[in-house]
Amino acid sequence: MTTEGSDCVVRFESVGLRYGLGPEVLQDISFALAPGSFHFLLGASGAGKSTLLKLMYLALKPTRGLISLFGHNMATTSRRQLPALRRRIGVVFQDFRLLHHLSAFDNVALPLRVARVRENEIRKHVVELLTWVGLKDHVNIRPTILSGGQQQRVAIARAVIARPKLLLADEPTGNVDDRMAMRLMHLFEELNKLGTTIVIATHNETLAGRLGHPRLRLDAGWLDAGTPDQQAAGKTAAGAFAAATSKSRAEQSSESAV
Repeated sequence: MTTEGSDCVVRFESVGLRYGLGPEVLQDISFALAPGSFHFLLGASGAGKSTLLKLMYLALKPTRGLISLFGHNMATTSRRQLPALRRRIGVVFQDFRLLHHLSAFDNVALPLRVARVRENEIRKHVVELLTWVGLKDHVNIRPTILSGGQQQRVAIARAVIARPKLLLADEPTGNVDDRMAMRLMHLFEELNKLGTTIVIATHNETLAGRLGHPRLRLDAGWLDAGTPDQQAAGKTAAGAFAAATSKSRAEQSSESAV
């Protein structure tokens, strides 16, 4: 499950976080995520899952310890470099954070427009993804008219549309039924197969158990990085991704030589 060195997508070393002069809400957090891995972040409400995700998508700075993203030490990375790093991260927020003056289509299209993708390509991909998450008939509807579950699906579509290198999802199935929850999980798994590293924070132990991906578990601010078997599972997933990437490059080289 873990890996060492600059090849890690995410690496935490003895990270602690406190608000003001209060006690630490996260204590001595150490773990590393390999490219192409998929993890559940488990823990009861108040365990610190959302706070840990905020550190990962740079909304918070740690009180102590080292955080590295994509091989960059966050303590020495300049403010000018941060926007480019953030664009490599997709986030599904627990409170959705949709822009209420925009339609579902325009909310999902936003990351592609920021990346200056051509409008005809944007329309194709956005409509396809909204159809996949069951919102084909809600493309032009604003979030205030949508139910909580529908807003959740728009937020997920927005987070994955640009195929981020790292996807962080905070309770992404909390407002949908079991059937849609599994459909969304399969969407995350398909994105993972394309090489995206995924961390899904959830208190749904049953859902995590059904899918069988390695787990990180928070309990009152302390992290359990899993059993040796779970760590091996994560390394196997990362190895499979590396092998697939290597094979793809070899095939491209072969085609170029013909």
